[in-house]
Amino acid sequence: MKTFNKKKLPSRHTSLGPDRAPQRSFYYAMNLTEKDVAKPFVGVVSTWNEAAPCNIALMRQAQSVKKGVKSNGGTPREFCTITVTDGIAMGHEGMKSSLVSRDVIADSTELTVRGHCYDALVGVAGCDKSLPGLMMAMVRLNVPSVFIYGGSILPGRFNGKDVTVVDVFEGVGKYSSGKMTEHALRKLELKACPSAGACGGQFTANTMACVSEAIGLALPYSAGTPAPYEQRDKYALQSGKAVMNLLKKNIRPRDIVTRKSLENAATIVAATGGSTNAALHLPALANEIGIKFDLMDVAKIFKKTPYLADLKPGGKYVAKDMWKAGGVPMLLKTLLDGGYLHGNCLTVTGKTMKENLKKVKFNEKQKVMRKHNRPLSNDGGVVGLKGNLAPQGAIVKVAGLKKLQFTGRARCFDTEESAYKAVLKRKYKDGDIIVIRYEGPKGGPGMREMLQTTGAIYGQGKGEKVALITDGRFSGATRGFCIGHVGPEASVGGPIALLKNGDVINIDAKKGTINVKLSKKELAKRRKKWKPKKLNFGNGTLWKYAQTVGPAYLGASTHPGAKEEVRCYADI
Repeated sequence: MKTFNKKKLPSRHTSLGPDRAPQRSFYYAMNLTEKDVAKPFVGVVSTWNEAAPCNIALMRQAQSVKKGVKSNGGTPREFCTITVTDGIAMGHEGMKSSLVSRDVIADSTELTVRGHCYDALVGVAGCDKSLPGLMMAMVRLNVPSVFIYGGSILPGRFNGKDVTVVDVFEGVGKYSSGKMTEHALRKLELKACPSAGACGGQFTANTMACVSEAIGLALPYSAGTPAPYEQRDKYALQSGKAVMNLLKKNIRPRDIVTRKSLENAATIVAATGGSTNAALHLPALANEIGIKFDLMDVAKIFKKTPYLADLKPGGKYVAKDMWKAGGVPMLLKTLLDGGYLHGNCLTVTGKTMKENLKKVKFNEKQKVMRKHNRPLSNDGGVVGLKGNLAPQGAIVKVAGLKKLQFTGRARCFDTEESAYKAVLKRKYKDGDIIVIRYEGPKGGPGMREMLQTTGAIYGQGKGEKVALITDGRFSGATRGFCIGHVGPEASVGGPIALLKNGDVINIDAKKGTINVKLSKKELAKRRKKWKPKKLNFGNGTLWKYAQTVGPAYLGASTHPGAKEEVRCYADI
């Protein structure tokens, strides 16, 4: 077993020398021995809580991580941080907390590691914002780190079909339009979520789980196994062992997360028809390494990537199916074979992506994933848009859409609640473009997701008969012609704030454009008359967030990132 020299590690500040006797005494109070204290301290952070099924299995997996750390010469120190679960926060003011929680997760993990001088980190996450939150903390701290996903939920069964929570959201829309009885909706809600784990389709959690492998921060295959299966614990154990190997070799997250690996991450999002939220999280990760990799940089990768995995909400299958078919490595291998990936990127195995995938073969008998030369479509499942309505860019998921152009008249709402009420009362018509504004990172504050509204629209059978545009964002579970991240946002006077009911908007997801049919002169005239709205919060966390958050196209980051870094934590 490797003996580590603590004189070169951050934990020397809390465990070496006579003057650190008080600090060591705390460790002895927790039944650690002198030998334990002499070893590297490895933070094992999970986002375990009882808020939702996404997180409920994480503490079990954290115990396996700790065994892996201990068996390879480290002393694990477990801690938890928060999560906000989107499925429960959705459709009301609670959703304002969701994106904010990503940065609180990153910040609280950073503070715990800094405060106790841990030498390495393993992160176990289960819900949408906890995955990027922990990855951001790893890159920011830059101590050897391994990420592991907590796993997806098993699909529910209703009327002989696999269902997810999205079917329940859309069921509300069906009920509101008389297409579903209250009794049937009740039966559906009881069947939709049968186990622990994150939402089962290619929504944000599973998208970012795929990203964790593609970007190199997670072990191969660790993203696939569903949460209830004890097989997950094997990957947790291996993750604990792997972080000690990284510590031995001094391989750090910024050796792994580079522009090329960010491009690999964007590639897998496009190939799986993943969540548009990835276009927030990848720029935020880029900020942590001090480079600019914005929404439109992500969109360039999307544009040249084939759509290969037939996953919900645009397709047929769920995460469990992808795992059984061959998992993330099989998709990465065909992308590599097609020249869509950078194979020379380093990963947490200590090997390159290409080396990791050397023995992976494509399973021709499965139907979930296509080979790179037989795609579902030649373009990725997600598209970036730009134009006079979104000078900083916007994003739309096109996976499963039949129609990629839409022209209609604006129907403007200044909150999600007012739009949702209008949808439930069916106060819109075919061809309308529903505009929901003042829901951006600053204006919300918190950039809410709109699944409640889009689910209701789809449930009413209007998913491709109307479009929806917002400076907020969408759940990875959203489907239909829904454009999010429109920037600049309304609260800073972006063009979306200047729209009036009846303005004609043209969206072209083939060309990547979004324009309102107004002259520069008319937009300038309206801008002179525009007055900013007063922020909804005058105190607390959401007020603090609104003061520091940056624009969506740069990832809605809340700090300057590594480009302004004075000293990296790992080098203290």
